[in-house]
Amino acid sequence: MNNPQTPIVVVAFNRPNSLSRLLTSLSNAYYPNNDIPLIISIDFSSNNKSVIDIAENFNWNNGEKIVISHQKNLGLRNHILACGDLSIKYGSVLILEDDLFVSPNFYNYTQAALKFSEDKTYLSGISLYNHKINVHTGEYFSALEDGFDNWYFQFASSWGQAWNKKQWTEFKNWYNNNLDLVPSKNIPTNVTNWSDKSWLKFFIAYLVETDKYFFYPKVSLSTNFNDPGTHVASDSTAYQVELFHGKKTQFNFSHISESKSRYDSFFENNKLVEIENLKNKNIEIDLYGYKTSLDKDYLLSSKRLNFKIISSYSRSLKPVEANIIYNIPGNELFLYDLKVKETNDFINIDSVKLRRIIYSSKIISHNTATFLFYKLSKSRFMELSKRILKLG
Repeated sequence: MNNPQTPIVVVAFNRPNSLSRLLTSLSNAYYPNNDIPLIISIDFSSNNKSVIDIAENFNWNNGEKIVISHQKNLGLRNHILACGDLSIKYGSVLILEDDLFVSPNFYNYTQAALKFSEDKTYLSGISLYNHKINVHTGEYFSALEDGFDNWYFQFASSWGQAWNKKQWTEFKNWYNNNLDLVPSKNIPTNVTNWSDKSWLKFFIAYLVETDKYFFYPKVSLSTNFNDPGTHVASDSTAYQVELFHGKKTQFNFSHISESKSRYDSFFENNKLVEIENLKNKNIEIDLYGYKTSLDKDYLLSSKRLNFKIISSYSRSLKPVEANIIYNIPGNELFLYDLKVKETNDFINIDSVKLRRIIYSSKIISHNTATFLFYKLSKSRFMELSKRILKLG
């Protein structure tokens, strides 16, 4: 095959409604030509005949359609790895799990991003999804707006992603030698604790170990319905994000050296170390308070610790690092000198906790708070009851 187009690979299992919804969004998208392969890869399940029927009956007008119906169950991890291997045949691959929904412009963006990434050794993949929640803490997150259409993240994407052959091959070579993932202070505990069915945790570990990044859009080209499946018990809108609804073929992408929007695997902006009052310090950035390591000389964190406070900041501007960049005073974020122990008298702790909740949630009415307390308490009680019954 000469100069093949990047194939769209849909990863399906036993969710017919999810597959049908995704395929509809693919039908409504913009494409540069009618030579784009659509591969629908269906993992084996004893009750997925309706999924196979939907795939086989779907009318794809933009190129060849291939339906792969696996005869044995691969599991999600091996299924994604098998789909990623298609990049070796086609030169690149665009993968969509069946509970996603895509922007009409998803293919134009992916092609532009893949072309941009060709000679970028610091890139190991393309994300279509744009995070708006720190998945480790469940709090509001937004990448710093620096005037470009992209940002950089040491966190691989599983909610719409693309690789070229080189990016995928380099990861697979690493993966084959790292099948036992070793916990590390540089990898979020939340990630290493994910199920062994997860391929994503291996890719994140790979990015951290090799100091590479995923390429993310400022406005999402995919969103996630989080339908019940391998890792999800019930559907949720928690990870739904705004989609780009226009048509665009020209993008203003930043090189990593000029980007102010570059994040580590903890959702921390690691460009903060370059601003004037943090420059030349052996410092750890921990604005979400999720990191555990205290092995550097300085720490910029939301944690309340008994070390000398050099500066303190508010959590008011968004994104959170903007409070550091613009030196907004307050008592919610602290720059500590870890070489000097000092007892600190932190005041209004409950007030600060409330501000942090409102920072992520905007406004919570009394009725909403009462409802949440009731529902969460009931859910917790049901979980404890199930555990007691199992023990009995």
